[in-house]
Amino acid sequence: MVYLDAASTEPLHSAAREALLAALDSGWADPARLYGPARRAQMLLEQARADVAEVLGARPDEVAFTSSGTQAVHLGVLGTLNGRRRTGRHLVAGAVEHSSVLHTAEVHEHEGGTVRIVGVGRTGRVDAEAFAEAVSVPGTALACLQTANHEVGTLQPVDEVAAACQEAGVPLLVDAAQSVGRLPLPRGWSVLTASAHKWGGPAGVGVLAVRKGTRWRSPYPQDERERRRVPGFENVPAIVAAAAALRARVAEEEAEGPRLSALVNRIRTEVPRLVPDVEVVGDPLQRLPHIVTFSCLYVEGEALLAELDRAGFAVSSGSSCTASTLRPSHVLEAMGVLTHGNVRVSLPRGVSEGDVDRFLAVLPDIVRRIRASLGVH
Repeated sequence: MVYLDAASTEPLHSAAREALLAALDSGWADPARLYGPARRAQMLLEQARADVAEVLGARPDEVAFTSSGTQAVHLGVLGTLNGRRRTGRHLVAGAVEHSSVLHTAEVHEHEGGTVRIVGVGRTGRVDAEAFAEAVSVPGTALACLQTANHEVGTLQPVDEVAAACQEAGVPLLVDAAQSVGRLPLPRGWSVLTASAHKWGGPAGVGVLAVRKGTRWRSPYPQDERERRRVPGFENVPAIVAAAAALRARVAEEEAEGPRLSALVNRIRTEVPRLVPDVEVVGDPLQRLPHIVTFSCLYVEGEALLAELDRAGFAVSSGSSCTASTLRPSHVLEAMGVLTHGNVRVSLPRGVSEGDVDRFLAVLPDIVRRIRASLGVH
């Protein structure tokens, strides 16, 4: 099986595996206690916090660990809205944000808040001028913008939006799940969220960073853990492994990033040449180095993924419809692009040129066979 779904989860980095096994022996105790093993666990936890904070460009005391990137988003959005209730209850977000942001916005709206969703162009980039206008509305409590889109890889204009937010006095939450460890992070964020399994850490570790001076109040009952931001017992071994993977990933990215980007360019060029009626979506230049997404006309996404799986390739689809909803990806809908037969290929570290060559070799015949089964020639 050739794994090409790193945007969902990156395989566990060897550095994370080694750190996890070591920390299972030395970091198992409760870091909130005062006896020897607990102090050792606390030291490991704080060193991991400092390592992650350095990569984020944050202070260690601004960083808290959550159980996932989704929980980090929920806490980041709801906590900032709670902290700024006196300012107002208006929330601004981009149309192609991760579902964790949009679902939290729905909860906020249901509870009496207001939400403005800012549209995107055909490449998936948010309209920076429209976003600036939206955050200038009196009573705006929070704005949310991802660093890069999780389905099509397009980079967002975070620096421009951050400047507009700063001018309006509105905090900006940045979902950096797809870019941490891969690209330099933008400045100007007030709250930042990330997820360790996206960079080769273990699943079950998220990151919530809240800048000093940002008003934030937990939507949960009070808890003493993680600077009163995240309730529950910290998974110290997993957090240590996440930090080790992030350090290793940053060190490798100078060489690995351009290599993956070149392979993505090859896929972007070859797929429309080899397969008729295909639309490659997302920005061709201002994009993440490892993601490429394309849509095949007259092909069902689920059927295409199933056939690729049988051929030995693990990929995902942003528009793989379910029998219950029959709804395509909200990202592709917002972009106004083809949603049929959508495939997201996201390259993990270490993927070879030969793996990409084999994928390009089997794809045309698979698409042809699916179309023929539907009577399309």
